[in-house]
Amino acid sequence: MTDKTLAQYRQIMVTCRQLFDQKNKDYGTSWRILRLPSITDQIYIKAQRIRTIQDKGSQMVGDDIASEFIGIINYSLMALIQIQLRNDTRLEIPLREVTEYYQKHSEVSQQLLSHKNHDYGEAWRVMRITSITDIILMKLLRIKRIEDNQGKTLVSEGIDAGYKDMINYSVFALILMMEQNQNQVNNQANNHEQNHERKNQKIEKL
Repeated sequence: MTDKTLAQYRQIMVTCRQLFDQKNKDYGTSWRILRLPSITDQIYIKAQRIRTIQDKGSQMVGDDIASEFIGIINYSLMALIQIQLRNDTRLEIPLREVTEYYQKHSEVSQQLLSHKNHDYGEAWRVMRITSITDIILMKLLRIKRIEDNQGKTLVSEGIDAGYKDMINYSVFALILMMEQNQNQVNNQANNHEQNHERKNQKIEKL
């Protein structure tokens, strides 16, 4: 993984963790009551909303696309924590403890990205964000199928691998969106500077 990608990845995960911590301070770990299929459904709703907004080109209410990708990351990390704590019956877990679990699974997902980048390079950087959305939805359908089969697979990886992939694909989307926004800002600044130069040239001719 390049230094640039690593820095961007960590920047996004800091934002996700801050939101996760804030919500856990407000609501506690009430999400612990959710079974894995319920978390999967929540992620599916967010991914489907992203696709709908992308198709329609606008939204009427609520969070923007970036916020929904952050939600997918945090719900996926909740799912990984639930898998780890499947034999733990506590509904309320201290913030410090649950944050440690969050950080652990975040780092594992980052390591997975690093290994895949080693094999595939930064191929994801040429992907369309709409394609990333479709891949996330495809992985959700696979997870739902595995859940309906009581977690049994013949040759495929388990659902935990699907959650990790969705974390990384969501990070990809957020990085691409961040770069697109920065490019727009740079283009606007360049256009402003060019217009300013043209005005000065006209004044000099006068």
